[in-house]
Amino acid sequence: MKALVYTGVKTLSYQAAEPPTVTGGSSLIEVEAVGICGSDMHAWAGHDERRPAPLILGHEAAGTVRGGPRDGQRVTVNPLVSCGDCEWCDRGQDNLCPDRQIISMPPRAGAFAEQLAMPDQNLVVVPGHVPIEKAALAEPLACGWHAVDRAIGSLQQEAVRARALVLGGGAIGLGAALCLRARGVASVTVAETNPLRHPAVSAEGFDVVDPREADLDNAFQIVIDGVGYAATRETACRAVRPGGVIAHIGLGQAADGLDVRRMTLQEITFIGTYTYSAQDFVNTCTALFAGELGSLEWPEQRPLADGAQAFADIASGVVAAPKIVLRP
Repeated sequence: MKALVYTGVKTLSYQAAEPPTVTGGSSLIEVEAVGICGSDMHAWAGHDERRPAPLILGHEAAGTVRGGPRDGQRVTVNPLVSCGDCEWCDRGQDNLCPDRQIISMPPRAGAFAEQLAMPDQNLVVVPGHVPIEKAALAEPLACGWHAVDRAIGSLQQEAVRARALVLGGGAIGLGAALCLRARGVASVTVAETNPLRHPAVSAEGFDVVDPREADLDNAFQIVIDGVGYAATRETACRAVRPGGVIAHIGLGQAADGLDVRRMTLQEITFIGTYTYSAQDFVNTCTALFAGELGSLEWPEQRPLADGAQAFADIASGVVAAPKIVLRP
């Protein structure tokens, strides 16, 4: 098969690769759409020691099962594989399983390839009316769904009465905004510094602002940080109202930015949110398939063979779309 292989810092090679091995309880998937995630970008830039070269990256995948009892099924992939037996898996927090694995991280190859093998329990069937490139958005949307679920669960008022701010207009941020609206939060503002992304966010019906210019202080009961840099955490701490909630998804930078004194004095809840549970993923797919998460027309599609250029374009800030989906 052909695959887009991360071979070194800022280097990707479209080349022949060993096809995946299918074991019992798993299916072989012909990958038809796979998104480029921020974590893929971190690995490509050499900033993720968990993803050493050479490695096939990519974990936002959808395609068609080839062979076996599920042959011909169109599926989207939950890329997080957990043990199923530990205390976290038992209570539905499988995203915290100490033995969890995610494709695109050793020992599991990723989905920037023509084929992928996955456990059957990680596959969700895609209805015929849903384009496969939209089904590939289930994974980043599920990150937002999980964060929104945690934030609403910690909010000390009805969500429908809350004002929400999402930091970041990429797929994670826009997806979180869509999930907030689907969960009943009517007032959602998205803060994005790249003006090229503003039209795509506005097209989904959200107010979009540049956080460097807008007055966001003390205005929102829910703040979701889909970026995760010191500057965005600082903005989150200023923007959240007393008794409000900050849900932190982004993994851009490990340290700095939190105003712990203000968070303590104003009883602000800070929640770190990592990926999603298996149930969150299913709930996201249900909402996506029902059209509850917007038109999902905002990704840009490119051939997998052109993936190296797509990475370079994202890094240089010239991509207007919140997401690039590669097509093998």
